[in-house]
Amino acid sequence: MAFVSNGTTILDAGAFSASLGSMVLIKTLTASSSAALSFVNGAANVVLDSTYPIYKFEFINIHAQTNAKSLMVNFSDDTSSHSYDLTKTTTLFYAYHTESGSSTSLEYLPNEDLAQSTAAAEVIREIGNSNDDSGSGYMYLFNPSSTTFVKHFMARASVTQPSLGEDVYSAGYVNTTAAVTAVQFSMASGNIDSGTFKLYGIKDS
Repeated sequence: MAFVSNGTTILDAGAFSASLGSMVLIKTLTASSSAALSFVNGAANVVLDSTYPIYKFEFINIHAQTNAKSLMVNFSDDTSSHSYDLTKTTTLFYAYHTESGSSTSLEYLPNEDLAQSTAAAEVIREIGNSNDDSGSGYMYLFNPSSTTFVKHFMARASVTQPSLGEDVYSAGYVNTTAAVTAVQFSMASGNIDSGTFKLYGIKDS
């Protein structure tokens, strides 16, 4: 059922705020020549625990300092001093189309996969560093506080490189039954020149 607001309905008055507010903004971080940005449960008003069953990260207009470097993610299960080195298995595929229209493809990239590796996982592939290049997307992390199951995540992003655009899909799992307590984003090489990262909690339906 769709609701259309004309500025005077009970929706605007907030009568349904509890049921409509299924996604709650928890924290916004802004990159400025940043080596890494981290969302740590319990630090700086970040919530990353059993409060929500699903967490969504958004990355908006991420600009790379170094050309054609990917935005990466890693995870921690520490409760104080965090090391981002949890074991992961992942997969990635993408579609691209050049500005000239001369080339297009849909490809699975096995070299981008992780197979039980502690290395960071790719979420935005090879962002260009020209002034008009950037990447934007999102990543879902499911039930990070579980102490029974591994932690699944999946991401999708749009990215510009010189003279082409890409649509990137990635997914995987963190192979631990310990609670994931922190998530860190960084570039494969060089700093995150600029961009905005947002963390949301998604309530139970």
